[in-house]
Amino acid sequence: MVVRALLLRAVIMGPPGSGKGTVSSRIVKHFALKHLSSGDLLRDNMNKRSEIGILAKSYIDQGRLIPDGVMTQLMLSELKNIDQYHVLLDGFPRTVPQAEALDKVYPVDTVIDLDVPFETIRERLTARWIHPASGRVYNLDFNPPKVPGTDDITGEPLVQRDDDKPETVMKRLKSYEAETKPVLEYYRQKGVLESFSGTETNKIWPHVHSFLQTRLPEVNQKEAATHT
Repeated sequence: MVVRALLLRAVIMGPPGSGKGTVSSRIVKHFALKHLSSGDLLRDNMNKRSEIGILAKSYIDQGRLIPDGVMTQLMLSELKNIDQYHVLLDGFPRTVPQAEALDKVYPVDTVIDLDVPFETIRERLTARWIHPASGRVYNLDFNPPKVPGTDDITGEPLVQRDDDKPETVMKRLKSYEAETKPVLEYYRQKGVLESFSGTETNKIWPHVHSFLQTRLPEVNQKEAATHT
């Protein structure tokens, strides 16, 4: 008798600028699973003007947080469509009520927590400057302009987006910490939290990869090429 392997329900968590997007894309490239991002799903529903998308947009337009019940309904309805696959959830759950609601229907097996020091993230994000007219992006660490503060091609001044200013970055990081600390503790108590600490995505990734190799089938290289 062939016993069907249990499907993995994984969640990836990490503050803005932690490299979560990069790690998620590598996971999808290397392993046979579906990546479900709450942000992507939300935007898709708002663009389609679905019933739940219109509801979610009404909260965003008022500058209010989308209630737990609305986000949970959105994610669970989408999970029903892919419940025959291994799944990686991204951006959900963000609160303990969301985590509890998810566990009642789809118990989570593994939570991948990217534990990157806030100071590293602050340095990473605040090093980004842009040339507004062209959209050219410079990074003071990896891709600095030839003349500090000016665009290489036009010589026009570079600006820093409000989102990349040090005070804004720290505010976002502290908000993330306050919001997600209870969620991480919830999963820690359940024994499913796996934290990966480091300051560079390329050094964190091999540890995440090795861990997932014990839990998931890898796609072969030919298939992987189609996922890039």
